[in-house]
Amino acid sequence: MPYFDTASAAPLHPVARQALQAALDEGWADPARLYREGRRARLLLDAAREAAAEAVGCRPDELVFTPSGTHAVHTGVAGALAGRRRVGGHLVVSAVEHSSVLHAAEAHEAAGGTVTQVPVDRAGAVSPAGYASVLDATTALACLQSANHEVGTVQPVAEVAEVCAAAGVPLLVDAAQSLGWGPVEDGWSVLTASAHKWGGPAGVGLLAVRKGVRFSPQFPADERESGRSPGFTNLPAIVAAAASLRAVRAEADAEAARLRILVDRIRRRVARLVPDVEVVGDPERRLPHLVTFSCLYVDGETLLHELDRAGYSVSSGSSCTSSTLTPSHVLQAMGVLSEGNVRVSLPSGTTAQEVNGFLEVLPGVVAGVRATLGVGEPVAVAPVSDAREIDALGLRCPQPVIELARVIGTVPVGGTVTVLSDDEVARLDIPAWCTMRGHTYVGEAPRPVGVAYTVRREV
Repeated sequence: MPYFDTASAAPLHPVARQALQAALDEGWADPARLYREGRRARLLLDAAREAAAEAVGCRPDELVFTPSGTHAVHTGVAGALAGRRRVGGHLVVSAVEHSSVLHAAEAHEAAGGTVTQVPVDRAGAVSPAGYASVLDATTALACLQSANHEVGTVQPVAEVAEVCAAAGVPLLVDAAQSLGWGPVEDGWSVLTASAHKWGGPAGVGLLAVRKGVRFSPQFPADERESGRSPGFTNLPAIVAAAASLRAVRAEADAEAARLRILVDRIRRRVARLVPDVEVVGDPERRLPHLVTFSCLYVDGETLLHELDRAGYSVSSGSSCTSSTLTPSHVLQAMGVLSEGNVRVSLPSGTTAQEVNGFLEVLPGVVAGVRATLGVGEPVAVAPVSDAREIDALGLRCPQPVIELARVIGTVPVGGTVTVLSDDEVARLDIPAWCTMRGHTYVGEAPRPVGVAYTVRREV
């Protein structure tokens, strides 16, 4: 069964498995102790730190291991903010950061700090000018991911770092998605990553803090990991994480070139094989193994279940796969379609045959899901009114958009259709539908119950 969700967690790399087994036998002792078992464990820990630091591009004494990538993010954000509290309490993040960064920002705001989100373009990329416009004398820290976890867009880290350096603001980079493919561009002050993203074991994060960056850990410190990640280290997992990072880096260039060809095939053929689909993210400046697309008139959760039944494990950023019924913050910030969203992220070793099999299955699966929702070719009818209103209260994605598509042909060109909906997703998907279908999104207006979204027919 092809597994196409390595952006969530990569399969354990063979080198990680071998290193883990060896470290379980040799690295079980406390590396802080001076007897021979402790010294042996310390040698393993030091070697792992040196290997990870080399991959990151920092000094070994600038890097510590944490219990997870999320822990590294929270520690990094809190420590950098506390270290510069005399400067001010202003935190800058992009609108498409990983939830761990946004949760840290929420905690900072709840404690009395201020947070500014930098918007992105329709491809999901920030602009250096966007950061420059919000940095001020009270900004303590800026955050920017190296590449987006949902759509794969690579961010202009070096350019943003220059802007931050000119303003005297440290930049924290979440490199979880990209570190296995290569080092992050220069200029960062704090960097975080997570081993299970590159094929290391779960439960190991990296936190690197450049010398000279003011940093104050916000929990009781001990003698381990420079006081930045207290507690007994999971040495076998750390050894396996560092060994697998070195291994995937050695394979990265060749594997990236091979997977980029397969992803390009998906990008081209999905748009050709599946009607009413939007491929999102930057087509060029992106991770080599990841592609995301959204399908009109499709329930995302049902689509993923049907693909799973067909033998393909993929994921989604769509609200329709979440119990919260709220749009993906990444897709929302980009202003793209969220319904029927599929993220395909290929693991190392994926074959052309597996990708071709997915492309053969996908059109039929999408058509089947649409059929269950009653979506078919619209019947040509004479316009019946210059303006119509649809009551879609209580209907969830993608039904409000389906109802809009059914009715738009009943008004003349220039006429309007208003959709009354209480589904938050409609605020994102109705404008996205207009962009895809060539109509004009007029705007929205609150109603006593729900929101009225108005569309003008153009074709």
